[in-house]
Amino acid sequence: MKRESFLERLSYSMRWRLATLGNGLRDAAAYRIEFFIEVLGSAVVPAAFQLVLWWALFDGSGLTEVGGRTKQELILYTVFSTLFTQIRGGNHDFEIQEMIRSGQLSQYLLRPVSVIEFVYLRGIVPKLITAAACFILGVILIPCLGIGSVLDGVMQMSMAMSMALLGNVIHYQIGAALSATAFYWEEAYSVLMVKNMLVSLLSGELIPLTLFPEKYAWVWKSTPFYIYVFGPTELALGRWGPNEFVTHFGLGLVWFAGCYLLIKLGWGLAMKRYSSLGG
Repeated sequence: MKRESFLERLSYSMRWRLATLGNGLRDAAAYRIEFFIEVLGSAVVPAAFQLVLWWALFDGSGLTEVGGRTKQELILYTVFSTLFTQIRGGNHDFEIQEMIRSGQLSQYLLRPVSVIEFVYLRGIVPKLITAAACFILGVILIPCLGIGSVLDGVMQMSMAMSMALLGNVIHYQIGAALSATAFYWEEAYSVLMVKNMLVSLLSGELIPLTLFPEKYAWVWKSTPFYIYVFGPTELALGRWGPNEFVTHFGLGLVWFAGCYLLIKLGWGLAMKRYSSLGG
């Protein structure tokens, strides 16, 4: 009898999760223009920044190599890093902090899954659609640009996309943990903005992390941010192989477990302060 009750609860929670994913898909389909503009904007800005920088370094200064990479190699980095920039995360953590600040969190506390999981499931569908499109585009580009064969493209993009999706989860976990500061302050907006600025710099979205001076390389290596864009781009370009993938993906899993525990601890303590009065 108890086993049947457990299975029924499990079945209900799974159906609820699938319904949440379906709701996220409907939202993405309903606001197609907004979705397209968001993807286009997040692709154009970092790519334009990098291309202007490469022009200044090579055409403006007459350099032939920067950080051990030629102009052509850096342009290829720009092309592929743009694909993974689309996957690295969203603004779901801002949604959570607004729920806490406004008192809207109360209506989500009795759902079959936690608030943090619910917000992530509802917002991940557009990223999955984008990831599928970027995967296909990457597989096409790799043989076309002479980086490898079609088989190489499938293998390299499979490893790269796996790391990028893991990075997406970690990115959200860190944001969800930081959003708990809204239980203590009026809002966590400033904390989340600082986090996003650090991510832009240390994820490889703006420049390849190998351009950092060697003595400061420990800065980006001591964070999980490089898993978001830099690591997947290196895998897609073939500069990292299966050994590097296993090493860095394993480190990503360690970060995933650590962030999970941080959320459980942080939210467990913070919920004791929640009064649901709103701001």
